[in-house]
Amino acid sequence: MKQTFSRRSFVQSGALLAAACAAPGAIPSFAQPSQAAGKPSPVHLGLASYTFRNFTRAQLIGFMKQLNLTALNAKDVKDHLPMDPAEEAKALADYAAAGIALHAAGAIYFPKDEDADIRAKFEYCKRAGISVIVAGDPTPETLPRLDKFVKEYDIRIAIHNHGPEDKVWPSPLDVLKAVKNLDPRMGCCIDIGHAVRAGTDIVQAIHEVGPRLFNMHFKDLTSFESKESQVAVGEGIMPIREIFETLIKTNYKGFVDLEYEIHGDDPMPGVIESFAYMRGVLSGMGYRTQG
Repeated sequence: MKQTFSRRSFVQSGALLAAACAAPGAIPSFAQPSQAAGKPSPVHLGLASYTFRNFTRAQLIGFMKQLNLTALNAKDVKDHLPMDPAEEAKALADYAAAGIALHAAGAIYFPKDEDADIRAKFEYCKRAGISVIVAGDPTPETLPRLDKFVKEYDIRIAIHNHGPEDKVWPSPLDVLKAVKNLDPRMGCCIDIGHAVRAGTDIVQAIHEVGPRLFNMHFKDLTSFESKESQVAVGEGIMPIREIFETLIKTNYKGFVDLEYEIHGDDPMPGVIESFAYMRGVLSGMGYRTQG
């Protein structure tokens, strides 16, 4: 698979980006949501809070304001969305005050096939008004119990694939095989970086998963064989435009959440570049982006 657009189509120059990122609070115009004429984008961009795992909730909110983003996939890392009910309530109040809406939580892990452990995590998401749990590691044996809670809480489970290192869920197609006869609210979170490293054709996988695709973790790689080759979206070989086109064709209603896992202590330059590229691709397709 080859990248359709050059990064240079949307990021004017490395020097300009570096200068823009050096100025506190300054995000270049080409990285902002497009307000130009066009249809509203059917692809909804969001952020996985794990991207800013080394930063506090207050800092995360500040970064999202700079990026003009309001959609968050929150994780219990730092103080982003604590499991403790009182601390969680404080976090939810902070997000609400900032105009940030939480659409998913995760990855959340389910190491125990026990009602009490699973119920606590569903209650955590219910308190937050979250409709999708990105599940990191449920065993196949745990799925019937998760299915029971999905029906009780009407919260979807999106099992996250983790590439060739994961012997249970390397590819979203492995998830699909396991959930296809369960409640339709049991589905997938496709991590596109991990999926391609498992040898999965990402465009075909989106088609096959179809209505059981509830969330996406977005990233880019320069090699589909190397986890360490992650780069800002648009610098690698991921077929970004083709992925967006396929999401539109399959009527995907969820979020495309950037999960930038490199440069943990200074992710903002790569995050800016990634959103600039994604927004640029959508603009080139005739869509205006709101976030």
